[in-house]
Amino acid sequence: MAVKSYTLALLVLFFFINLLSLCGGADDEDLSGSFIFGDSLVDAGNNNYLPTLSKANIRPNGIDFSANNGNPTGRYTNGRTIGDIIGEELGQPNYAVPFLAPNSTGRVILSGVNYASGGGGILNGTGRIFVNRLSMDIQIDYFNITRKQIDKLLGPSKARDYLMRRSIFSITIGANDFLNNYLLPVLSIGTRIQESPDAFVDQLITTFRGQLTRLYKLDARKFVVGNVGPIGCIPYQKTINQLNQNQCVELANKLALQYNARLKDLLAELNDNLPGAMFVHANVYDLVLELITNYDKYGFLSASKACCGNGGQFQGIIPCGPTSSMCSDRSKYVFWDPYHPSEAANIIVAKQLLNGGPKYMSPMNLRQLRDL
Repeated sequence: MAVKSYTLALLVLFFFINLLSLCGGADDEDLSGSFIFGDSLVDAGNNNYLPTLSKANIRPNGIDFSANNGNPTGRYTNGRTIGDIIGEELGQPNYAVPFLAPNSTGRVILSGVNYASGGGGILNGTGRIFVNRLSMDIQIDYFNITRKQIDKLLGPSKARDYLMRRSIFSITIGANDFLNNYLLPVLSIGTRIQESPDAFVDQLITTFRGQLTRLYKLDARKFVVGNVGPIGCIPYQKTINQLNQNQCVELANKLALQYNARLKDLLAELNDNLPGAMFVHANVYDLVLELITNYDKYGFLSASKACCGNGGQFQGIIPCGPTSSMCSDRSKYVFWDPYHPSEAANIIVAKQLLNGGPKYMSPMNLRQLRDL
């Protein structure tokens, strides 16, 4: 009889522990979220659910993504994105779920949500060549939906605390505004005639200021914002401009640097003007340029040729797909495809974002931001 009573007591205790877990309870105090905005560099599968020409849910993309047994997920690389790696290192129990995925409901969103979209940009017109993509404005619209769901899950007071103190908002966007807008071959010639580089960059900064401020008004406080990388050095740009392996497209990199200087000033301005906010500037341009310039120092064999692609000297014309040529050792290439870094390169970049000093991360790195 005593054994039965003891067993019954254990079952009741187990029931109430599970009930508390489902309802929130003490576990809510340990929650931390990763909310990811951006383009194909950090897209984790949103474009799978869009009628778009920009997709990565075909082999051999994802061949080294062990969480899905080497099958494609919609990530534009062979393995994990920078966002995935950072989430792991910061102790997230799950990868941030793509907003458009059917399973992006319930408490799973409290580990974080990914809104990034291949082809997306700061400007709504960017990436129109792909037909569909999520611009930064639409990504924030979707976060507003998530914001209301978090209120329902945690209650308004706990939701604000969770977002303001225990969540990081990472934004990797801007490259497509040049590559698939201002610099787009043939289609953008009219734009460049009508709008000077200064005017275009000014439009980007003005628009981005409004977008970041809107996220702040939705209770985002801890931001990490990456600048635009050396887009003139990607295999696609080298191939279409018929450069050698040590050359980069001067105009593309010049525009990126022009935008980056303005972005750094914008983030300093927002830190001064938005109480309680911390905008961390990630100097992705110099970090990736270092990898490209001194690739052999980091154990790579090539920083000019795509591991997976077709066309031209650097396999930089046709995106990675089932009929593409693929390198034998994916860990030895900085670039996975004509546009995107390999997982091996993403790991090096992510470690600098997490632990790097002021050369790459200012005024603090991601571990310091988390603990703020």
